[in-house]
Amino acid sequence: MSVDPQQFLRELFATAIDAAHPQQVLEAHLPKDRSGRVIVIGAGKAAAAMAQVVERCWQGEVSGLVVTRYGHGAPCEKIEVVEAAHPVPDAAGQAVAKRVFELVSNLSEDDRVIFLLSGGGSALLALPAAGITLADKQSINKALLKSGATIGEMNCVRKHLSAIKGGRLGKACWPATVYTYAISDVPGDLATVIASGPTVADPSTSAEALAILKRYGIDVPASVRNWLQSPESETVKPGDPGLARSHFQLIARPQQSLEAAAVKCRQAGFSPLILGDLEGESREVAKVHAGIARQVVLHGQPLAAPCVILSGGETTVTVRGNGRGGRNAEFLLSLTDSLKGLPGVFALAGDTDGIDGSEDNAGAIMTPDSYARAVALGLSASDELDNNNGYGYFEALDALIVTEPTRTNVNDFRAILILESPKNDA
Repeated sequence: MSVDPQQFLRELFATAIDAAHPQQVLEAHLPKDRSGRVIVIGAGKAAAAMAQVVERCWQGEVSGLVVTRYGHGAPCEKIEVVEAAHPVPDAAGQAVAKRVFELVSNLSEDDRVIFLLSGGGSALLALPAAGITLADKQSINKALLKSGATIGEMNCVRKHLSAIKGGRLGKACWPATVYTYAISDVPGDLATVIASGPTVADPSTSAEALAILKRYGIDVPASVRNWLQSPESETVKPGDPGLARSHFQLIARPQQSLEAAAVKCRQAGFSPLILGDLEGESREVAKVHAGIARQVVLHGQPLAAPCVILSGGETTVTVRGNGRGGRNAEFLLSLTDSLKGLPGVFALAGDTDGIDGSEDNAGAIMTPDSYARAVALGLSASDELDNNNGYGYFEALDALIVTEPTRTNVNDFRAILILESPKNDA
């Protein structure tokens, strides 16, 4: 089968991104009646690209404000685009969050609001609750990012420390009609977790947020602890009449991207195996993938080569070292260490937003000779893994994937291409 393995993996990654891009998925979900005035607000790495679609499709008066990550903006004529920091919020994110909140306050029941939501919104739309400072949120956010907490756990804490998340933004819009269009970057596609659910009811509690902070040994100032012990810190709960006119629509999710990649695999003659949305420590998830790849190569199970193993989701990294690297580089480094050059196995791991954690790469590529080439350079995969230095490892191999911001985000994408035929057990 004549295929360039690395090029094919890059094409799969591009296919996954395109399947979730606002230009492809948003227009069909907008209200059929696109006349009259609409206020557009938004937060996330896809917010600017989503705003462009609304501007192009809406027939009536359009105005509004969206916030996206630095470098992820796009030119809009009627909707203001502001850039702020991610994954740790900054003053720009706090300022724009305050403006967004004020923009939708004091609306009438004749008003319509379109809220464009995507991954990254939790950090970008940062409006601390009463008595909590931006510095408090920043320090807690940094600690959570290093702790190994899941995105659901992180966002439970974030929404209870916020004046805008956990349904509070949606309630502020009352009695206007709110249409939230979301691109999911979380396992399970839970509306309450995507960007910490600014416009949807939230069943989690402040007590749960406190328990999460305790579980991961995160010290918090007295002001934060006192707030979380106060009834005022509770988010907007299911059944609250303030959300009666708030509607939520998921327009893109990781599964769509995995299915699009699977179609491309079949067209190229490869059998796809979709493992789905996964969570867990990146290095441990990689070991499971390595075990499946080894079983394919050695025994032709659970499917025969040539094939592609596909997975998505959001893994975590418990930071122990001082190296550089996001979730995907860590995954790929652990996979390399586990397979140690298993013939015929190529792999790509990348973040569909184009940024692996806080680095400038989307991810990296592993080839069957990656392990040996690194050894020749004096690099030990296990040592680099101990130092959380996936970026440095693959940079040395000239194997980083740099896409620039994609302006969408359905989380991580992983593809393991296996060309080797099954081997005889004997």
